[in-house]
Amino acid sequence: MSKKIRVYGTVQGVGFRPFVYNLAIKHNLYGYVNNDNIGVNIEVSGEPTDISSFLEELKNNPPPLAVIEDIKIEDTNKQFFEFKIENSNSCDNKTTTIPSDIAICQDCIDDIFDKNSFRYLYPLTNCTNCGPRYSIIKTVPYDRKNTSLKDFTLCKKCQDEFENPKNRRYHAQVISCEDCGPTTFLYDKNKKLISKKIDAINLASKYINDGKILAIKSMGGFHIVCDSSNDKTIIKLREFKKRATKPFAVMFKDTNSLKEYAKYSQIEENILSSKQRPIVLLEKKENQNLSNFLAPNIKKIGCFLPNSALHYLLFENLSNPIIATSANLKGEPIITTKEDVFLKLGNLVDFVLDYNREIVNSCDDSILQVVNEKIIKLRNSRGYAPHSLKIDGKFSKKILSLGANQKSTFSIAFDNKIITSPYLGDLDSIASIENYKKTVEDFLYFYDFVPEIIVCDKHPKYESTKFAFELKEKNQNLKLVQIQHHYAHVLAVLAEKSFKKDVLAFCFDGTGYGDDKNIWGGEVFIANKKEYKRVNHLKYFKLLGAELAIKEPKRVALSLLFDNFTLEEILDLPLDFLKLFEEFEIKNLYILWQKSLNSPLSSSFGRLFDAVCSLANILHIQEFEGQTGLYLENLYDENIKDAFTYNLTDDIIDISPMIKELVFEKDKKIIASKFINTLANIVFEISNLHKDLPIVLSGGVFQNKTLVGILLKEFKKMNRRVYLGEKYSSNDESISLGQAFFLTD
Repeated sequence: MSKKIRVYGTVQGVGFRPFVYNLAIKHNLYGYVNNDNIGVNIEVSGEPTDISSFLEELKNNPPPLAVIEDIKIEDTNKQFFEFKIENSNSCDNKTTTIPSDIAICQDCIDDIFDKNSFRYLYPLTNCTNCGPRYSIIKTVPYDRKNTSLKDFTLCKKCQDEFENPKNRRYHAQVISCEDCGPTTFLYDKNKKLISKKIDAINLASKYINDGKILAIKSMGGFHIVCDSSNDKTIIKLREFKKRATKPFAVMFKDTNSLKEYAKYSQIEENILSSKQRPIVLLEKKENQNLSNFLAPNIKKIGCFLPNSALHYLLFENLSNPIIATSANLKGEPIITTKEDVFLKLGNLVDFVLDYNREIVNSCDDSILQVVNEKIIKLRNSRGYAPHSLKIDGKFSKKILSLGANQKSTFSIAFDNKIITSPYLGDLDSIASIENYKKTVEDFLYFYDFVPEIIVCDKHPKYESTKFAFELKEKNQNLKLVQIQHHYAHVLAVLAEKSFKKDVLAFCFDGTGYGDDKNIWGGEVFIANKKEYKRVNHLKYFKLLGAELAIKEPKRVALSLLFDNFTLEEILDLPLDFLKLFEEFEIKNLYILWQKSLNSPLSSSFGRLFDAVCSLANILHIQEFEGQTGLYLENLYDENIKDAFTYNLTDDIIDISPMIKELVFEKDKKIIASKFINTLANIVFEISNLHKDLPIVLSGGVFQNKTLVGILLKEFKKMNRRVYLGEKYSSNDESISLGQAFFLTD
């Protein structure tokens, strides 16, 4: 008996071929296994029971990093007399998924601390089961010649491991050691090389302990690193990055050391220690030595563990946990070369710890949180992306979907697969736009992908939309499709959950271009994969100063007062935030509001968070997106069960009664708690009008842990089906996924 087997998915760069080899030997089978641009090919001959056992184990117990999306099996008549691992082949279509970067495994950690290992203290140690993938690959198939390790010739010891199917480094494309691979170098701020190899790392640790700021190369880009307990150093970092209050992520040596600083559940511990090693938002503990400048006004802290050998060696001599934040200028992509560190951060960093393996594709750290045992992604990147989704359907054309402007991603779609890029940041600077376009071009090159349809947002000012029209202009044969922003949010959840029937979708976020050309963000749809109907929305209010209102919540707050009070009444209101304006400013803004000058209409719940934060005298100028939501959540008291009043009239969610009540409430904690309870009540009331429909929660507002926790808990009691994005972020990162999914047959 003989079978030909084709395996699709993330099956390259994950030790799949040696796994198949050893599995075949175990079950007394003969044949071969090889890679091509599509996946893994296997042919085996042997006894029927042995082949059956082989297939069962292949499907159910693949290598740790493998993700099998599909297996196709057919009968053949070939007979073999040995089992071989063959070299990679090429074919016309490239469809295998590029693996994401994976944290160092325990076996490799053991190697770097084993004095008998020839990789003892080697900072770039990894194997088939761990290490960089996406960040070093130039094209598929995933072979060393197609990576940034191409020019590093293996020494005899590494070559022997690379060629031994019984060794866990068999065909590990990133295999290296101190004798034949890349290594580390420490430079001072004057670009002078001062140390190499393990000495460079030990010296870097000393400088961190001494209060210095370093740029340290990680897998997907440089981190800015410093002691997390040093106020003076962190203040310097904040001043340079123009980052007054935005929290910094902290890297801890291990979960034992983390126990002193944060509270975490078993699920959160498992995620922290997982092969992805994301940043996880946890509740800070009191009475620990972290600087108060680390995450001011917030009870949470972003925590993560070392993800490379270099990090583990660094921690051997560190006194405290370290800030490890993306090395970049505000609004620009993460830096990947020491040359750019010196050019852009030369006035900040004291030393640069580099290694001479090129980062081909940049990749930020992933961020997530756990809500009622559900994983909520805040940033989908290192460890999780690129992400491939097998869908229930098929694409008759090749699709390129270009996503949104904030939290940008893009997706390519073909056959029954959507591959979504890692998070690429906001397209608000020339550098970020260039990085976005370059990454799109790189992906198209990876896959020899020539799109036939381009999908983009309807917002005419989005850089992703402009790029779509540029591509269309270059190739008039391209079909261009535009999808409404919030509908794309819903479609992303439907794609992930393989759901095609009607849902009741709550799409709450900051900004999205509406079908009526207003700014949407408080939408309720009845939707499916083919169409949507807007059944409710937050009552429109004006954004005084347009985009300026996004940065200045006090403008949104004032606009809502104009909606609900006379000018004379406003000037007499006992609100501290009104003192931020001179009386003539309020009167001038009132005229702008009356005449709708530079004051677009918005239905955004994201902007409502901003307004409430300002009305409560909590925050009036917003430094980073979602800051007001974090601050309100920080004040939430679960013992306060009351909510503000609102009206649900026809399709309008009218929060005018809430504003009139809120302005006379002095207690910030009561305001924050009642406001979040009000949002939950709005969702519950509308849901009860459509009891036969499953519920979808999408948009950035549903990254608010407190709000989502309330909703999930109550919907569970109601026995209502609720869908949230879990593999993808609910913010605008998921837009490109939804855009592509719309075009499935």
